[in-house]
Amino acid sequence: MSEFHKGGLTILALAFFLTTAASAQSGDNDGCTNATLAGDYAFKVSGQILPPGAPAVQREGVAMTHFDGEGKLTQVDFVMSNGSPTAGPTDPLTGFHTGESGSYKVFPDCTGQAEIRFPIPPGLSSGAVIDLMFVLSNHGNTIHTIVSRLLPPGSTTPVPASIHSDAEKLGSISSGD
Repeated sequence: MSEFHKGGLTILALAFFLTTAASAQSGDNDGCTNATLAGDYAFKVSGQILPPGAPAVQREGVAMTHFDGEGKLTQVDFVMSNGSPTAGPTDPLTGFHTGESGSYKVFPDCTGQAEIRFPIPPGLSSGAVIDLMFVLSNHGNTIHTIVSRLLPPGSTTPVPASIHSDAEKLGSISSGD
């Protein structure tokens, strides 16, 4: 077989492989909808807020988010900021922040975006707003997020942030019988 034919067969095989791999990847996650993200998810949150001209603010926390399967969410959270709990309305029993709500959109490829709105603090005109980009995995039982925009309370100017979170969907609780 000539070198020309060997090279042609190699290119043809490579083109077939790349086409097959690309269509396999694009079809792996097709079919997600808002209904794929439904139920209660337990989040671990970690990262930093990077205010211009000021030291970074470390954030660590946990959240419980309820996705309704139709594009609306509610959330409670407990977040530490440089080692101290963040301010906000809290549940007297659990100590978790309350009054957080928002919306989300899941795309057919199992990527998505969400917005979480926080209660308005006394004396300010608006509460914080966090925009997220996310991917779903494990048939919608796992979600990985990254903050794409963070508006502090009372501000219309976003601050840089490097914050991510990962969550698992809560399953039924076994009674242990």
